[in-house]
Amino acid sequence: MTEHDAAAGPAADLMVVAENVHKSFGRLEVLRGIDLEVRRGEVMCVVGPSGSGKSTFLRCVNHLEKINAGRLWVDGQLMGYRQKGGRLHELRDTQVAEQRRGIGMVFQNFNLFPHMTVLGNVMEAPVQVKRERRADVREHALRLLDRVGLADKAAAYPRQLSGGQQQRVAIARALAMRPELMLFDEPTSALDPELVGEVLDVMKDLARDGMTMIVVTHEMGFAREVGDSLVFMDGGVVVESGPPREVLGSPRHERTQAFLSKVL
Repeated sequence: MTEHDAAAGPAADLMVVAENVHKSFGRLEVLRGIDLEVRRGEVMCVVGPSGSGKSTFLRCVNHLEKINAGRLWVDGQLMGYRQKGGRLHELRDTQVAEQRRGIGMVFQNFNLFPHMTVLGNVMEAPVQVKRERRADVREHALRLLDRVGLADKAAAYPRQLSGGQQQRVAIARALAMRPELMLFDEPTSALDPELVGEVLDVMKDLARDGMTMIVVTHEMGFAREVGDSLVFMDGGVVVESGPPREVLGSPRHERTQAFLSKVL
């Protein structure tokens, strides 16, 4: 153990703690010792070239990918494992699913159920996973659709929506589980440029409300305006991190400088 005692867990004001996280796919080492902390209410933006490990790290946070070494805590819980007598024991799938309930994830591609209406997509998880009363879930889902500007699309099907609208439904669907943490994996990269703003506006609204967020993004303007912290990853490591305006305005590391010179 380094900073945090595994039995006691991290400090209460930390939502995500990654310590020396490693992840390999066969011989390919994708994450090579990631150390990060995300405080409650913080918006952390993660940037870097393709293949730098950003999306893999995000998937490790909610244990969609199992890490090979290190520790990952979310909301004080060791993700995917319990520690007993100095050893890690893998949790059962049902226990991992329970941990994931507090984490919302929004992917590049919207992953909506094509055979369900917009309202049905948003209601599905709370009804099926949390066994909440359908009437209560419906009321909450309609409020969420109103929040993302799609109250008039409740009866529509995903194929009838633009990409930006589908992504906003995906955000509402993630929020329907009342998560403590939201993960966004390049949520605007599959969208036409003119549709990007409507999705970013919803994310800005979430940030204003104090939602803890980790956002893998290429939208540097969003990172500068909304992010509390910015992490630049390359080659499976954190190269540089700090306040977004500082990192974007005067990057210290030459690798960060080279990357930003191409994207800013």
